[in-house]
Amino acid sequence: MTIYRARVFDTPQNPFLGGRLRGDADCAIAVDTDGTIVFRGAPDEARRRLPDDDLVDLRDGLLLPGMVDTHVHFPQIRAIGYLGTPLLEWLDQCALPEEARLANTGYAREVASEFVTGLASSGTTTALVFGSHFATAVDALFTEADRVGLRVTSGLVTADRILPEPLLTTPDRAFAEGEALARAWHGTGRLRYAVTPRFSLSSSEALLQSDAALLAALGGAFFTSHINENLAEVAAVADLFPEARDYLDTYDRAGLLQPRAVLAHNVHPTDAELVRLAETGTAVAHCPTSNSTLASGFFPLRRHHAHGVRVALGSDVGAGTGFSLFKEGVQAYFMQQLAPEGGVALSAAHLLHLATSAGADALDLADQIGDLSVGKRFDAIWVRPAPGEPLDIGFRHASGDDDALAKLFALGTPADVATVWVDGRVVTRRDRESGRADRPRAGRADHPRPSRSMTP
Repeated sequence: MTIYRARVFDTPQNPFLGGRLRGDADCAIAVDTDGTIVFRGAPDEARRRLPDDDLVDLRDGLLLPGMVDTHVHFPQIRAIGYLGTPLLEWLDQCALPEEARLANTGYAREVASEFVTGLASSGTTTALVFGSHFATAVDALFTEADRVGLRVTSGLVTADRILPEPLLTTPDRAFAEGEALARAWHGTGRLRYAVTPRFSLSSSEALLQSDAALLAALGGAFFTSHINENLAEVAAVADLFPEARDYLDTYDRAGLLQPRAVLAHNVHPTDAELVRLAETGTAVAHCPTSNSTLASGFFPLRRHHAHGVRVALGSDVGAGTGFSLFKEGVQAYFMQQLAPEGGVALSAAHLLHLATSAGADALDLADQIGDLSVGKRFDAIWVRPAPGEPLDIGFRHASGDDDALAKLFALGTPADVATVWVDGRVVTRRDRESGRADRPRAGRADHPRPSRSMTP
């Protein structure tokens, strides 16, 4: 058993439904050897109950739940920062040529290592990952995620038209390769499989039906894809599916919508689509920096919530500008402030919820992660900026919990994430002197700054 003593922020009650930030200035969290939180409360009570257990003193930083990214592209880490083009041009000129390189298994393994390091060092402990068009590359991703110990849901990306020929498949081949990958990885450790058509624009009806058949054959698998990101994309999908009511209907007609489904973007939905998303329990990944980079538009968060659609955050690397969900949160705030049709006035608690507990809910993990309550898994990050850095100054001069959390989203970077745990195991830690993060290794039990004292 290990006791962590820290200032702790989380959002066990949804702020969009009247919940508030739970901020404990001096809190003890006891974690069993299997990674379960078994106590949360006053430090003196923790020591009274657990007098002989190890203590880790984290009071010079801030302890948060691990971040949950609901939309991020594994093959695109080397494509980050290509600016100045809309979605379809960006795909042709930047993303797809890079994705084709993952046909080389050695290259895919290098990218997988970079990708998992990027997630972990940014404080992301759980992610719904858009995989690769190549089964060997998806296998490389699962191998690295399993080695490090992150919670990753991913799968083979499928397409049978529009895209460059090396990225295309057939319905039969897509089913066979996806089934083989799922048989190898679905339910292994913290890994799950996601059926992943790239988008309807690059998918025939036969391919979407094949994807739906695979989804039905795999118990507990996910479905993920893109929807309504760009107006030119929406118009092209309408031309290719003249019998579909709307973009969402292209997936619905195939039988892909379900509570374990997440569609990315949805910047330009119809009201009918929002109604249907709510009816089927399908969640939406809001990707603010990507929407800005590609000039896709303002995400209609108010309309999603009015219709009861679940929304969480995604980084959308590589159209998104990095792995940090702090950055995505503050960009969501900016865009809602400027939304021409009336955005949602987001507080810091809203941002933390979108980056943690909302993502856990979207990925059907709310009973395990998303906040630091008793009974949950200890997936957590310790934010401890270096002395004199802007976030350190912000924390020291914050007027209260809400202000400190707002400063975290406004100023926080991956360099401020000092330690990351999954299931109570350290997966990465930043050296206090150099500021450099360890390359993530297999989850290990060492802890920063052990102590035997509970005194101030």
